[in-house]
Amino acid sequence: MVRIEWLDRQMAQCNEMAQWIHQEFSYEYAHQSLASWQQEFSAGQQDGRWKCLVAMEGDQLLGGAALASNDLADRPDLGPWLACVFVAPEARRTGLAAQLIEGICDHARDTGITTLYLHTHSQSDYYARFGWEVVEHFQAWGKEQCLMSRRLK
Repeated sequence: MVRIEWLDRQMAQCNEMAQWIHQEFSYEYAHQSLASWQQEFSAGQQDGRWKCLVAMEGDQLLGGAALASNDLADRPDLGPWLACVFVAPEARRTGLAAQLIEGICDHARDTGITTLYLHTHSQSDYYARFGWEVVEHFQAWGKEQCLMSRRLK
């Protein structure tokens, strides 16, 4: 049975989640070593910079999504952010990503956040199905990116 919980309660899985993110979004981490990112991500579970919700089945990590205080250095005026959304290939197409995204949105809403942001280069249609709207398009990391936002009611 899959359970959704905060990574700070499953810190034994933190380095694996950080490694998945580092690999999946390698273009963003080209100038940061895996070890450095793992340290930053781990510290972010404690101080809230990278508050991550994870999906677990037994002791197996299936995926995660984070509420990040800053996920786009060129836009410090925006935030907080939905970030680090990743589901292991064997757990995809099960609705898990949607559960994780909604969990982050619910938590953000419960803490008084009214708007979340994200950036993606390939999944804007997916996010639009969940109420995310395009704010602008921009170039970063050698790719066309889509900046999106979602009002939380």
